[in-house]
Amino acid sequence: MSELTFEQMLEESLKTIHTGEVVEGTVIDVKPEEIILNIGYKSDGILSRNEYTNEPNVDLTTVAKPGDTMEVKVLKVNDGEGQVVLTYKRLAADRGNKRIEEAFNNKEVLTAKVSQVLDGGLSVIVDEVRIFIPASLVSDVYEKDLSKYAGQEIQFVISEYNPKRRRYIGDRRQLLTAEKAEMQKKLFESIQVGDVVEGTVKNVTDFGAFIDIGGADGLLHISEMSWGRVENPKKVFKVGDTVKAFIKEITGTKIALSLKFADANPWKDAAEKYAVGNEVTGKVARMTDFGAFVELEAGVDALLHVSQISKEHIEKPSDVLKVGEEVTAKVVDFNEADKKISLSIKAMFAPEPAPEAEEAPAVEEEDADVVSVDIEAVIANEAAEEE
Repeated sequence: MSELTFEQMLEESLKTIHTGEVVEGTVIDVKPEEIILNIGYKSDGILSRNEYTNEPNVDLTTVAKPGDTMEVKVLKVNDGEGQVVLTYKRLAADRGNKRIEEAFNNKEVLTAKVSQVLDGGLSVIVDEVRIFIPASLVSDVYEKDLSKYAGQEIQFVISEYNPKRRRYIGDRRQLLTAEKAEMQKKLFESIQVGDVVEGTVKNVTDFGAFIDIGGADGLLHISEMSWGRVENPKKVFKVGDTVKAFIKEITGTKIALSLKFADANPWKDAAEKYAVGNEVTGKVARMTDFGAFVELEAGVDALLHVSQISKEHIEKPSDVLKVGEEVTAKVVDFNEADKKISLSIKAMFAPEPAPEAEEAPAVEEEDADVVSVDIEAVIANEAAEEE
């Protein structure tokens, strides 16, 4: 019986391995791009960065050190250079598949960091299983730019699990929808008309602003933004602004908001400030062919009719006035019920006295019946007296 050489004895003492087998190894060296393991085989195992994780650009020296033990799967027994090619991520993915399957069946909420922002959605990794969340399932509202999610931890559920096609779809939208429904329910149980609420501007349109008040959006219509005139809501509010308003109306799940607080109503003491005969000053806000509207204060406009602008006749207000010009006039009419005030600049001037008629010479009573006089007789009498 022949004796075995040292090399043969060493080889027989080492285990045999096969492709696909799971083995345990001890880290003997770590480089940024690969880990070298002693797997109890005649050759060391090489675990590259690409086979360690799906995360890009990971420095392996930050995740392993000599002496660590880890389970890996054999990809190739011999890579052509006598080394064993190992994988950790595929072993983790195999185990992760089971984890994802359980999460799918149990409708479990998973949490993971966004690893990539793609054109069509987000990519996250759970136990080395890559899960795709389409853009339509990222949020309960349309979001054109998903870059803000890069590196963020998000919650989602698995809506599609297909290991044969390696298709794993996540859904974040249904969580947000359910959360919002619960918040909405609590909100409507706690609010009523007249309550003052604080919210954040979510969207601004030409007709108003939508305010998120925690569970529901309230509409702040352009007509309710101020007691004065608002021409363009986008010049008053921007997305993200904090707004404190009161609930004007609740219709089903629709909430109407208002900033026209009663204590700021400019008409509450208007009867005294704008009584007929008072002189007031304001700025020309807008003009028509029949007159100019003068803003006396925010929310109070008065009409200065074209016939009351000047003592002289003018064709149209723009002939003598311009928008933004300050004018002083007298209140000639006040209608609190209809919130109408009429002004007059003409009334500011005292009326000119009427021309006096020439007085006729006074007539004595005794001459009242004299109708005519004989001039010749009067002259003859005067001549006789001289003689």
